[in-house]
Amino acid sequence: MEPGNITRISKFLLLGFSERPELQPLIFGLFLSMYLITVLGNLLILLAVSSDSHLHTPMYFFLANLSFVDICFTSTTVPKMLWNIQTQTKVITYAGCITQMNFFITFAGMDDFLLSVMAYDRFAAICHPLQYTVIMNPRLCGLLVLVSWITSVLYSLEHTLMVLGLSFCTEVEIPHFFCELNQMIQLACSDTFLNNVVMHLAAMLLGGGPLAGILYSYSKIVSSICGISSAQGKFKAFSTCASHLSVVSLFYCASLGVYLSSAATQSSRSSATASVMYTVVTPMLNPFIYSLRNRDIKRALKRILGIQCYKNQSSKG
Repeated sequence: MEPGNITRISKFLLLGFSERPELQPLIFGLFLSMYLITVLGNLLILLAVSSDSHLHTPMYFFLANLSFVDICFTSTTVPKMLWNIQTQTKVITYAGCITQMNFFITFAGMDDFLLSVMAYDRFAAICHPLQYTVIMNPRLCGLLVLVSWITSVLYSLEHTLMVLGLSFCTEVEIPHFFCELNQMIQLACSDTFLNNVVMHLAAMLLGGGPLAGILYSYSKIVSSICGISSAQGKFKAFSTCASHLSVVSLFYCASLGVYLSSAATQSSRSSATASVMYTVVTPMLNPFIYSLRNRDIKRALKRILGIQCYKNQSSKG
């Protein structure tokens, strides 16, 4: 690329999933439905946890934070895509693209860290039940969330500043539905060796670290459950972490699927389609997993959504 063709561009073009006009209404309706379900479901979890005093425990404190992060995570990408489809444009400004990438990395990191913190909470509850309230005290819970936020913001800021130092060619087309870090680096015209090194090292440390913590916690949890004599006791202990284990499996399998499919096909469009799993589908399913498999959450949601109905039924009886 000639130096004269490298300029400070003002916009990018998000190509999305398909350029076929007849598919745009279908894509718009599908993603609008998933986005509304995600926001409503996670808002109900937040409302249930905040309004029910029985849910003011470390486990539900972390769950409320996860629901808030999932709302922000999805809101970073989907509304812009819906707006582009509705207005029949593909444009996103340079500043808007950098901002979107920054927030996306922050909330993705927060999802990762919160799942790790929740695994530690389950480890403390099952392996050290008598010391649980002492170990998971309010100060430690708040500190864990604060450290997660600080680390995620610094991690995102590091990548953002490095991308700001890159030069891009004119008319840059991003074969994705949002400004994803790897796509941005691949499309740069300047040298990206340092960006790639930092991206992979950071992914190994900040992605592999929480995963290693989750695996360690669950290895101890399984060992502790196997030591319980009664089958009822084993089932009760496992049921307390079943929802979290389901969410962890969904998040990491979806994330791993994105990178495996991307490496196998070398197709950016295939990577964009696979990214839907952990950017949209996983945050949408999390509230259902926790509400359907958790008796306390179901009781709180019934109290919020059906209190008038129950009152009427009891008065008729």
